[in-house]
Amino acid sequence: MGISILSIESSCDDTSAAVIIDGKVASNIISTQTAHAAYGGVVPELASREHQIHIVPVVDQAIKESGISLSELSAIAFTRGPGLLGSLIVGVSFAKSLSLGLNIPLIDVHHMHAHVMAHFADEPHPPFPFLCLTVSGGHTQIVKVHAADHMEILGQTLDDAAGEAFDKTGKMLGLPYPAGPEIDKLAQKGDHKFDFPIAKIKGLDFSFSGLKTAILYFIRDNKKADADFIENNIEDICASVQETIINTLMQKFLLAAEQEGITHLAIAGGVSANKGLRERLKTECEERNWNYYIPQFQYCRDNAAMIGITGYYKYLKNDFCDLDVKAEARLTF
Repeated sequence: MGISILSIESSCDDTSAAVIIDGKVASNIISTQTAHAAYGGVVPELASREHQIHIVPVVDQAIKESGISLSELSAIAFTRGPGLLGSLIVGVSFAKSLSLGLNIPLIDVHHMHAHVMAHFADEPHPPFPFLCLTVSGGHTQIVKVHAADHMEILGQTLDDAAGEAFDKTGKMLGLPYPAGPEIDKLAQKGDHKFDFPIAKIKGLDFSFSGLKTAILYFIRDNKKADADFIENNIEDICASVQETIINTLMQKFLLAAEQEGITHLAIAGGVSANKGLRERLKTECEERNWNYYIPQFQYCRDNAAMIGITGYYKYLKNDFCDLDVKAEARLTF
């Protein structure tokens, strides 16, 4: 048996466990919490309680599907942060306890580093250096990836993340949470008929707060004239909002590639599952004869496989942590 790593992800509302054997994914189990839909967003206290319920069965299933036993594990990797503190504590505490019981090393992983490294859970993966546009509900970043243990943020959102813009737009439109996938689905049937502003931010940073406000006023004003405006135009509204968000992301991402002279481009994070964004990256790169990398859907969302892959590369460098490690909601990149 080579290097076998059990990994745990509990940063938000997905409880996940995976087993990585010699850098390959042997199992990747994800339990998604459904209790938050009624509230239109993740409720932190509820999330942490749900993690406590699901973590043991999820880990048990990951071990069983991997075909190895607990005694064969080489180390345990876990998400240290960033994320919801209560949720993180559940995963960190479980990882520490199991590490102590099995007398094997602990590996702390940065959640956003892991999203980037999700590309190494499958083939083909990008060569170093490459650029990664990491887009999720809480983060929007352009990352220059020099190596597995050397990443540099070139640009990031100054306020709201792209995923948050999708979800809050969905809430205004009366769509169920999380709204991102639903907007993507409706956008495929609509046309870009309505214009929304793209924030003019210097450099490679982003801003989505103004877009949210513009959408709010747009809906308010049009509903005054037509009470059924949303119902009559839902597909075109979604197509217009999605196109605006994608344009905002791709303008800066392509600019970063030109400035850095890098032609290997990747996307990661929950929003990288968006069909419109995936197609746009493919089109832009093919026109320029650049290389693009799009992760499998299971590696876009929060998952333990990406934690384990990152942990595997840290294991190779003996980069372990002590038992006094603590969860950090705002962990420095």
